[in-house]
Amino acid sequence: MQAYQIQSGQKIAGLERVQRQSVPLAAHEVRVRVHAVSLNYRDLMIANGSYLSTGDGPVIPASDGAGEVIEVGAGVTRLRVGDRVAASFFPDWINDAPTPQVTSRALGAVTNGMLAEEVVLHEQAWVTIPAHMDYVEASTLPCAGVTAWNSLFVEGGLRAGDSVLLLGTGGVSVWALQIAKAAGLRAIITSSSDEKLERARALGASAAINYNSTPEWQDEVLRLTAGRGVDLVLEVGGQGTLSRSIRSARMGGTIAVIGGVSGFGGELDAFALIGGAKRLSGIFVGSRSMLEDLSRFTELTALRPVVDRVFPFAQAREAYAHLERAGHFGKVVIEVAS
Repeated sequence: MQAYQIQSGQKIAGLERVQRQSVPLAAHEVRVRVHAVSLNYRDLMIANGSYLSTGDGPVIPASDGAGEVIEVGAGVTRLRVGDRVAASFFPDWINDAPTPQVTSRALGAVTNGMLAEEVVLHEQAWVTIPAHMDYVEASTLPCAGVTAWNSLFVEGGLRAGDSVLLLGTGGVSVWALQIAKAAGLRAIITSSSDEKLERARALGASAAINYNSTPEWQDEVLRLTAGRGVDLVLEVGGQGTLSRSIRSARMGGTIAVIGGVSGFGGELDAFALIGGAKRLSGIFVGSRSMLEDLSRFTELTALRPVVDRVFPFAQAREAYAHLERAGHFGKVVIEVAS
């Protein structure tokens, strides 16, 4: 079977298409024919050598994929041939709180991921996908979708009527916008592009801020919330944005740190954090049970993710490059098999 592999730090040019042997199944393993793989900023970090944990050798990249079960081991009870499934980002984290043990094998970094024609994982790692979604749409659930879900409802504990600030219009932020709208939350979103902000309004954003024309955007957030601040901020930037995010949150609010697109190392506004009794919460994607909860929610609300562009399997490097240019709105997907 065909797959891509990459060594951390080799850049996009190091993404190599290779032939790999199909392996026989153990008793509780499931073989899936992959139909679609969705990319995350994390995949660029692995290619650039800046991700927090990777294996020593080449790895099949990408954590997010969806496909069809084509073979099951003799002891498998959760799935059957023909089921449509997606893999959980952490194949060993089923539920409860994260631990070093259950988060040690993240797909596409420490262990082989989804950018292949076939993937074999333990039956516990797979989740059936929403009936109303195609494979391209469902491939966006495991990382970006679950990260948004975890931030809003598990760590954030938001309820209908609460407010959230979303930074940028990448995969997690747009997923969070769609989930927030469906759950009755008030969402404020930022971007440097007025065109993207208009698209965000069409998806349900109650307010939109261009951070180029409004560099002190935290003041605008306070104005839009009558001086109170938002209940939750999804912090995807890092350096240059964290202190503004802290000031945008209400007293007792949460800043969910889900990424560092601009890097880290900026000053932490400790006085604003302490004086406002605010909470910084690191979000490391989420568990299989969160993926299951999100899948049920999307079925009940008929929610479909925004897909920016779909590339064929032969153009995986081009898909990475498109993501790197940061002009996308929503998710970038590679179609492995139609």
